[in-house]
Amino acid sequence: MSTGMGTGTGADTGTSGITRIESAPGVPAAVGPYVQATSAGGFVFTTGQIPAAPGQSTGTFEDDVRATLRNLEAVLHAAGSDLDHVVKVNTYLSSPDQLAPYNEAYEKFFADRRPARTTVCVGLWGVSLEIDCVAVVRPEAAR
Repeated sequence: MSTGMGTGTGADTGTSGITRIESAPGVPAAVGPYVQATSAGGFVFTTGQIPAAPGQSTGTFEDDVRATLRNLEAVLHAAGSDLDHVVKVNTYLSSPDQLAPYNEAYEKFFADRRPARTTVCVGLWGVSLEIDCVAVVRPEAAR
């Protein structure tokens, strides 16, 4: 397995120009047959990130949001990107009542660099929320 852009464990570039990040340092391992991020064509596509292992809460819902965004940030870093380069966020909440506290915590992470976003309420498997995103690979990481 060759090392592609980024610093994730098990980064695989292969011959297709697609880099797969098997696992990012400090982030819960994938629970199925998928990678934590894939980059291709100058973009990073992350797998949905959760606050911790399924069934474990980090405390309050706001703590869960911050933990999830930190996990997302770590995966982006491993794939050669960061929150400054995010262009689209998809958020899955488990209750409509979570929207206001989610927005408050989310705004602190993204501040003035607000990407496009979709937020929906769905049934989740033992977690309060899940977030995935699309980001541009940092120019210096693409070399």
